[in-house]
Amino acid sequence: MKILNKKIASKKSSVAWLQRQAADPYVARAQRDGYRARAAYKLIEMNEKFHFLKNGQVVVDLGAAPGSWTQYVTREFPRSKVFAMDLLEIKPIPGVEFYQGDFTEDAALGWLVEKLNLSADAAENGTVDVVMSDMAPNTVGHKKTDHIRQMVLLEYAFDFALRALKPGGTFVAKSFTGGTTNELLKQIKDNFDKVYHIKPPSSRKDSVEMFIVAMGFRG
Repeated sequence: MKILNKKIASKKSSVAWLQRQAADPYVARAQRDGYRARAAYKLIEMNEKFHFLKNGQVVVDLGAAPGSWTQYVTREFPRSKVFAMDLLEIKPIPGVEFYQGDFTEDAALGWLVEKLNLSADAAENGTVDVVMSDMAPNTVGHKKTDHIRQMVLLEYAFDFALRALKPGGTFVAKSFTGGTTNELLKQIKDNFDKVYHIKPPSSRKDSVEMFIVAMGFRG
């Protein structure tokens, strides 16, 4: 891997990133397996532990770019239907419906509501088996600020899951070290039978990311 911009390439942070990528076994594994990013293994490891993905499901992938989570679902569970969304464009994946836009804006939410045939009444049963979110903010390096920004995205994803999931459904979402706020965690536990915090083995040790796996939506 080579950075063509000499100013960027000269930065110590860029050199360190390249060295880390070159030494990362998950990067090499993703290349061998044909996944677009090493992030695929975070979902793979979580699903191997909790078995929430099955064939024939309706799955929503928020923060999908570059598409490795969606790749895994479509490869291993080909009868499932995936609706993916991200601010960034992703290369098409057969059988996947993708929307490029900001999930926190009405237009993006409206697209999902229409595609998923969701009722205007939030109390009605949803149509989705799994809502998964790898959304993350652009970090600024200030721990408290970055954590707050991540919690905002987590709350948006959770609110959508409450509306979209079928009874028994699963919500999987990125959090940061420190977990959720007490209030949000209580809401999640009130709406799901089982709630876990997990850091998959493929998540880098120096990363502050964690994941919430909430199973058994009570509807």
